[in-house]
Amino acid sequence: MTDVEPFTAEGVRGFVHRAAAKSDRGLVLTHGAGGNCTMPLLVTAATAFAVAGFDVLRCDLPFRQRRPTGPPSPSGAVADREGLRLAVEALRRRGSKHIVLGGQSYGGRQATMLAADEPGLVAGLLLFSYPLHPPGKPERLRKEHFPRLPVPCVFVQGANDPFGTPAELADAIRVIPALTEMIRIDGAGHDLKRGRIDLAPIVAAVTRQTG
Repeated sequence: MTDVEPFTAEGVRGFVHRAAAKSDRGLVLTHGAGGNCTMPLLVTAATAFAVAGFDVLRCDLPFRQRRPTGPPSPSGAVADREGLRLAVEALRRRGSKHIVLGGQSYGGRQATMLAADEPGLVAGLLLFSYPLHPPGKPERLRKEHFPRLPVPCVFVQGANDPFGTPAELADAIRVIPALTEMIRIDGAGHDLKRGRIDLAPIVAAVTRQTG
């Protein structure tokens, strides 16, 4: 088991999982539009990465800090990205030098946009259920910033995700200049609940790609 403790800092609220062994590697994880940082997927992932030697901060985005339920507003996306930047800096102040930024759905999309806008901020990205397009609207792709992503990316996508199938995502990420890897979760939709998620290959992919 690894130690878990509540964490707060300026603009940051969440929980820190301490690495099982001393390390300079870190991971910031955040949630989707309908959740918060206590989502089972984030807790399970944070635990697995902490066992593997990462200090992990799973945090609530600013929109969730302001209210316990409800979706984010498009006008608040800039503030949500700033919250992620503050979370990265907070983890760095705790001693993590090589930090991966990750999230599910909306949180993952904001993570990619932040990484594209601020090269050098993080060492890699971990994206669960990237929302490539709105359900039923495959022409409205959310990939305009992909050509500017400067760091390795690991995508974890459900085989039946209506926001983007693995095949659609595989085609979209071809424009990313950095290393990419996609892990398909058979039987899963956007929430990744019905498929069996083996965290071992995900942890291995992130560790391998980010050195």
